Amino acid sequence: MLQAPQRTALSGPALIRLLARLADIDVSESRQSLSDRLSQWLGWTDAIALSSALNGAPPAVAAGARVFGSAEEDECMRVRRSLTDAVVGDSVLGAARRRGRAPAQRVSMDAAVAPDYAVFRQRYLAIQQSMETGVANLRGRLRGMLATRTPAMARLALLDAVMERALGERERTLLAAVPGLLAGHFERLREAAQQALAAGTDATCGQAVAVTPDGWLEVFRQDMQSVLLAELEVRFQPVEGLLAALRVR
Repeated sequence: MLQAPQRTALSGPALIRLLARLADIDVSESRQSLSDRLSQWLGWTDAIALSSALNGAPPAVAAGARVFGSAEEDECMRVRRSLTDAVVGDSVLGAARRRGRAPAQRVSMDAAVAPDYAVFRQRYLAIQQSMETGVANLRGRLRGMLATRTPAMARLALLDAVMERALGERERTLLAAVPGLLAGHFERLREAAQQALAAGTDATCGQAVAVTPDGWLEVFRQDMQSVLLAELEVRFQPVEGLLAALRVR
């Protein structure tokens, strides 16, 4: 008996592994080094700015900025918790749980019809915007504190600013493609539910069968939540890096 080839396990962020599974695509590990990939992503003006940040004289240490302490740690935790709660408690993604799961009932093929995917796309984009704004504000605030520490820390703050400016547009473009990948997952789940329901109807000579009408939709909601939470992890990586630098005494 022939066996389907197994996909190579990815070692990247959870977001990439989730999207590869949900989009049903085989993603191989890149053989390019980080420097090679950066050379393709950065324009010449970005490359000059990056070189200046790395090789130029250390920036002068800024004065007057607020000293890093527990209040800033708490604020970062608050923003992250708020964004997480926005995903977990979202009315669109949690609609089925708030209504309570309906018991199995006799339904027709219309039970496999769901709200238009545009509703989910708009919600995903709105949450993405909240993430981008919240993380950008934190990142700028932490950079300002880092710039008051030492010349080496001030250089790191400058480097982070250059990287955010250089890669921000590419990041937005790549993350904006995620709802499109989820659209395919949405349609595949709906089609599978319709086919299963049709098969059940045929098997009983036209009689409707007992099913959970929105079971596939609940699966999609949970998958979309998982992707959003994984995206939040990716977006917070620069913040975690700046926090780690600020914790150094």
